[in-house]
Amino acid sequence: MTRTPFLLLLLALAGISQPARPDNAATQQDKPYVLLISLDGFRYDYADRYHAANLLDLGKKGVAAKALIPSFPTTTFPNHYTIATGLYPAHHGIVENVFWDPERNAQFRYSDPASESDGSWWGGTPLWVLAEQQGMRAASFFWPGSDVEIQHTRPTYFYRYDAGIPNARRVQQVVEWLKLPKRERPHFITLYFSDVDHEGHSHGPDAPETREAVERVDRTLGTLFRQVRGLGLRLDILVVSDHGMAAVTGDIDLSKFADLSALRVAPESSDFKMYSNDPKKIDGLYRELDGRDPRMAVYRRDEIPERLHYSGNPRIGDLVVFSLQPVLLHAAPPRPGQSPPKGMHGYDVSLVPEMKAIFFAEGPDLKRGLRIDEFQNIHIYPLIAHILGLSAPANLDGQLSVLAPILKSASPR
Repeated sequence: MTRTPFLLLLLALAGISQPARPDNAATQQDKPYVLLISLDGFRYDYADRYHAANLLDLGKKGVAAKALIPSFPTTTFPNHYTIATGLYPAHHGIVENVFWDPERNAQFRYSDPASESDGSWWGGTPLWVLAEQQGMRAASFFWPGSDVEIQHTRPTYFYRYDAGIPNARRVQQVVEWLKLPKRERPHFITLYFSDVDHEGHSHGPDAPETREAVERVDRTLGTLFRQVRGLGLRLDILVVSDHGMAAVTGDIDLSKFADLSALRVAPESSDFKMYSNDPKKIDGLYRELDGRDPRMAVYRRDEIPERLHYSGNPRIGDLVVFSLQPVLLHAAPPRPGQSPPKGMHGYDVSLVPEMKAIFFAEGPDLKRGLRIDEFQNIHIYPLIAHILGLSAPANLDGQLSVLAPILKSASPR
């Protein structure tokens, strides 16, 4: 009890916000705890391939999926926020890391604080907001959207993203959160590591640097698992990733086929969005680009395949070019000396299976020694809401029935 004011001072100095109402409601204080960990860019086969012993052991003691199927596009912000909301990107609105909103006449860019921190961009009810709204404290050591005021709500404790904070510091903070007095202790915590994604982009999924990143993060997880299990809490741990990684096999310069200079565009290396109020311009671009390279496909927004669940939102673009293989799309020739990434994601998982992600989970509310088939990441939200005893929104894309078989008890709390 005496260490709490000092801890709160440390949290404030670290840029973590404190709400006016810091305590868990009395009805929530005896609920379970859930720690949701993301390993960005951790491909579905990395754990076996690179011998991630602590992660594999978690799955052996609890639940391991053959793979986690990310939502389209298989990029960082859309999928982290899909996991957090139980909604496809077209429904929660974060349709890419970078996109244009014609209705707002403004651009969202994941690296721009002015747009990234504006809660009006972010739809749905993320898990930390759901918990806080129902009198349960939440915390986040990074997760896209977790430092944003969404529905006038943030987690009780959170950090603004800073890639320079060492992983050991992140682990230490999670342990400290779980050591707080029961009335202040967060029941839902997110934690994020970017090491594997960074090395996968820079060196490719088959490189020794990527193997070393997997081994390094796995050692960090081992330390975390030992420390939090030693606290004796009713804690369920879920480890996921947002997407996988594929070795880049080439590139396509779209400027060879059409003039894009007078068009508002939102480029990503695996897809290319184009926006225009002029239907004739879109039709002309479609004719110029369609069929020009077998490694790409061109779609008007309302013609995107239904299986991708990626339509109906004007942020997606009036015309979209998708890579059908792990190739990079450019709006202009690469600059001399520019070093392209050796690994990339964002592709359709049905065409590029290297996009598949991971799901490992273990805890007192989950069955033991269970291996399950692959499933879509929209279904994680209702599972966590159920474990925490929270009432989930009615309009979710995810369904509890998909993951209910991994629960020791399917009855609500």
